[in-house]
Order: sequence, then C-alpha cells, then structure tokens
Amino acid sequence: MSFKILTLNNIAVEGLRHLPRELYEVASEIGHPDGILVRSANMHDMEIPESVMAIARAGAGVNNIPVDALTKRGIPVFNAPGANANAVKELVIAGLLLGARNICQAWRYVLDLEGSDAEIGKLVEAGKKRYVGFELPGKTLAHDLGMRVIGYDPQLTVKRAWQLSSGVDQAASLDDLFARSDIITPHVPLVDGTRNLVNAERLKLMR
Repeated sequence: MSFKILTLNNIAVEGLRHLPRELYEVASEIGHPDGILVRSANMHDMEIPESVMAIARAGAGVNNIPVDALTKRGIPVFNAPGANANAVKELVIAGLLLGARNICQAWRYVLDLEGSDAEIGKLVEAGKKRYVGFELPGKTLAHDLGMRVIGYDPQLTVKRAWQLSSGVDQAASLDDLFARSDIITPHVPLVDGTRNLVNAERLKLMR
C-alpha cells in the first residue's frame, strides 16, 4: 500500500528523500491525496479533500494553513520548527548590516546620480556623510559580533534556559527589552497575540 501526497509548492529533494517511492506517490497534481506537503501556498481558500489525513508545512509557521478548521475535522498539521534557522540567522545579520550602515539608502542615492565620472565622484564624496550609520560592536543584539545580547521569551523553559549562552541577559518584559536595546529582531509568527508587537509606543522606548 502506498500513500498519495499532494505537493502545493516545490519541495526540496532532501525532504522528498524521506518519502520513498515504494511507500509514497508524490505529485503536484494528484487525486484523493492522503496528505499534503506545503511551503508558502495559501490554503485558507482551498477546498481540502475529504481523503486528507494530515498536512505538513515545510517551514516553521502555519499562518497559511487553516489550522482551526482542520482541527475540527481531526486533521493534524505538522510543521518543521528550526528548519529555516540558518536562513533566518543569515538574513538577520544581513539586515543588521544593511540597517546599521544605511546601505540601501546609500545605494539608492548613488543610483540616482547623473553626470561624468568626475562629477559623480564629487557628489559621492559630498553625500556619503549622510549614510555613515554606526558600527555594531558595543551595541545590543548579537553576541558573536561583539554586541551585547538581551532576550525575552514569555514561555522560556528551564531546559531552554540552560541551552542559552551565559552572555545572554534576560529582559523582564517586552517594554524592558525595547528600552535596553539598540536593535531588535522579532522571531515570532504573525498571529493575533503578536500583531502590533512592535508599535510606536515601544519604539519610543528605544535609545
């Protein structure tokens, strides 16, 4: 007996290797699927076949899946927390550098310049002071970059706390976190409880 798996997005080969062909039939077009594999496709308006027994999200969040409706039908939804951890870390570092050194603004400034090479050179020299930004060491966020790290997790467990670096300080609340930080990176799904987590009042608390 083989199970039919419907894929709504391209799934990495590394992931599909866990579904051997002798046990699973995997395709982007398949009738009466037993399960569904999804990445970013929006399933909220999708008519999910009665044959479906489980749905797996190739990623951490499940905001593109109607979890409540599926729960009522007895269909479990699985996700892969931590699967994108490396990508998130790299994008956070990229965002830090882009924001700290005003790289996007400076790039746009240079792209809009017109004139000869000599004229553009003078304009770059005249305008670059506006995009100096700041250096990261000494600021508060990433430990491995010589920065101070403060974290806040309302559901922090003792086990998870033991896994944290001794160089990470704990904030007492979100307001405390904003007041003590130079840079903040939220790592939460967008749900009712996290909407407006970053707002004007908290931004005013920052340095």
